[in-house]
Amino acid sequence: MALRPGTPRLLRQLNDRAALELLLSKGPLTRAELGELTGLSKVTSGQLLSRLETRGLVTAAGERPGGRGPNAALYGVNPASAYVAGLEVLPDSVTAGVADITGTIVAEITVDPTDAGDPVKMVHGAVLRACETAGVELSQLRCLVIGTRGVVDPSTGDVRYSFDLPAWHVGILGGLWALLGKPVIIENDVNLAALAEQAYGAAEDVDDFAILWAGVGQGLGVMLGGRLHRGITGGAGEIGWLPVPGEPLPTDVTAPQSGSFQRLIGGEALAGLAAAHGVSRDDGVAALVRTALATGNWAFIDELAGRLAVGVAAVSVVLDPTLVVLSGDVGRAGGHELAARVEECVARLCPSRPAVACTQVEGNPVLRGAVVAALEWAREEVFSDTV
Repeated sequence: MALRPGTPRLLRQLNDRAALELLLSKGPLTRAELGELTGLSKVTSGQLLSRLETRGLVTAAGERPGGRGPNAALYGVNPASAYVAGLEVLPDSVTAGVADITGTIVAEITVDPTDAGDPVKMVHGAVLRACETAGVELSQLRCLVIGTRGVVDPSTGDVRYSFDLPAWHVGILGGLWALLGKPVIIENDVNLAALAEQAYGAAEDVDDFAILWAGVGQGLGVMLGGRLHRGITGGAGEIGWLPVPGEPLPTDVTAPQSGSFQRLIGGEALAGLAAAHGVSRDDGVAALVRTALATGNWAFIDELAGRLAVGVAAVSVVLDPTLVVLSGDVGRAGGHELAARVEECVARLCPSRPAVACTQVEGNPVLRGAVVAALEWAREEVFSDTV
């Protein structure tokens, strides 16, 4: 790679980018505070703020009360300088959110996917409705990230093995780019949940962790060195196919619900486990877990923890992560009580002893992760050319 010379223009770009990142992470700052944090002089930081304000990237954000003399003006990133959209696509619902460049979600809507046979039309309609709710023009969006089930091929960006969304295979990404006229990324839903957990949840400031998603489907998101590990085919984390002692091995990977670990902790398996322990609810696996906790049915909770520990232990002996986060309907419903029991079980199963925690992401983790991924793209585009 050719090295770029340290020209005044490049140095200004680097200083601008550093200032914008500080304004995002630290909140509104005065010129003096920005100069102190960046190491720039007051004159240089003043010129920098003026340049960014002219470009519409920074705006006045009030005043900082001081001692003697006038109050110092505060500056912050202009929320309206760019917007992004994130979506979670499920068989029975599509949730779309629009966020400004600071990461604040300004609108979130959920629609019935009546046009599920035409994913391009469905996404386009959901995004238009979310933009209308937010009062944002479609042209103001810089990037769109969609979270969905299945394996995303890193070479094409298309979805494979999405059993619940068969219409989402091959060609959808190209159609969305052509219709929307802006960057569109399709990402595995659990990978996006991992991004949300790193940004807002239990894995904040943790570089090496895994997130185990358990509910209607099973999945694993892996973060190594602070970056998502997707694998050469995009199949890293398909833990539903993990071979499990006592469970039959799959004979056809195109057949849904045939993975060994899926048979151990999938919806049908947990319903059977609940029936065996006298836990009765008809409204999903999360309700089964909450009912067992509320009634003190620890036999059910302990056996559930043991089953989850099989997957956590398998991941731990290979990756040795600092932390494993339980998420999805089961992880969220089980909370700290289930996480603590899984951690105890894992310590008995393998020499690696990772901490096990329940998710701490508020709201929709897939949608929030989609926004995180979209913001990374948008900020790189918007903040990299300020001069």
